[in-house]
Amino acid sequence: MSNKVKKIVLAYSGGLDTSYCAHWLSSQDNTEVHAVAVNTGGFDEEQIAEMKTKALAFGVAQFECINAEEELYNSILKYLIFGNVLRNNTYPLSVSAERVVQAIALINYANSIGAEAIAHGSTGAGNDQIRFDLIFQTLGNSIEIITPIRDQKLSRETEIEYLKSHGYEYSWEKSKYSINQGLWGTSVGGAETLTSDKTLPEEAYPSQLEENQSKNLTLDFKQGELVGIDGENYAPVEAIKELQKIAKKYAIGRDIHVGDTIIGIKGRVGFEAAAPMIIIKAHELLEKHTLSKWQLFQKQQLAQFYGMMAHEGLFLDEVMRNTEAYMQDCQRFVTGKVFVALHPYRFELIGIESMYDQMKSSAAQYGEMNNSWTAEDAKGFIKIYANGLKNAKSVQDEN
Repeated sequence: MSNKVKKIVLAYSGGLDTSYCAHWLSSQDNTEVHAVAVNTGGFDEEQIAEMKTKALAFGVAQFECINAEEELYNSILKYLIFGNVLRNNTYPLSVSAERVVQAIALINYANSIGAEAIAHGSTGAGNDQIRFDLIFQTLGNSIEIITPIRDQKLSRETEIEYLKSHGYEYSWEKSKYSINQGLWGTSVGGAETLTSDKTLPEEAYPSQLEENQSKNLTLDFKQGELVGIDGENYAPVEAIKELQKIAKKYAIGRDIHVGDTIIGIKGRVGFEAAAPMIIIKAHELLEKHTLSKWQLFQKQQLAQFYGMMAHEGLFLDEVMRNTEAYMQDCQRFVTGKVFVALHPYRFELIGIESMYDQMKSSAAQYGEMNNSWTAEDAKGFIKIYANGLKNAKSVQDEN
């Protein structure tokens, strides 16, 4: 029997599945398990300390927490904002964006320490197994992928019994609602989301209504990025956090997303995403004033494609870099202020102010007088513009 120690990197969150994986993997002969959490906005210092204590108690050799908030923003959130991406016109891709960045951070860490294997706690019934495995296979230099929950077809009850039998008496009682919090929103799952006709109750959402008085905000964008709130300058990640802190008190950004999973079944998930929804809609309004008709049309097609590819786990395809280049270039003149009003459970876009606002053109004003053409010019243009319609109609009438 070989005495060579096998290094395994485990994607670790501290939940039941990854806790089972931590102990089970650590108990195998000649293994050295590195439990790695990737923070994309869901963990505070206290939670990270608690995860480390748990992981070491389960027998792992080392625990690391990688802060990937900036990477999350720079590699994908920025482009989701540029594209005003809402999956099925509803959901701001909160979880799928995180998983991409987490998977890349995990495999980069595994490669850096020369790990022979990488493990995660996904089941065989969801999207995350695909997102993780695709990225691990692509960037992992033929690294072995270990998935104990999926391979052993484990139930929660079996995992709990296993951990109890080894002396671990943590409370694994499943909460009524599962919560996944991150920088770009919080997903909420429960009994209601397994149905087609029920909605989540008020208490299911992590943020409750605290403010009843309406509030006006001014959001400052520079080349498509949110960089200020009410005259206060922020780096984009901090701007998202600050806006979330303000807007979540109004219980804004709640909804239920219905969509198609990668594995071909329909699914529902609740979410709250106050800052993402406000940012996307405010940015979209600013673009309506500062981009051309054809820029808006073309970017919309590409943005839908970009969101689909990100959701389906295909973030590493080079077409994504091509699409990002287009969306980045479109942001050159998307600079200005957007005025927003916050109300309980909703927000209102009031208007914009920008040096690049195309409504300020001196050539003409829609529906009013113009300075660039005569009545005869307009008549001639409309006559030529009608040619295609008239030609088609005449052929159709003759036959």
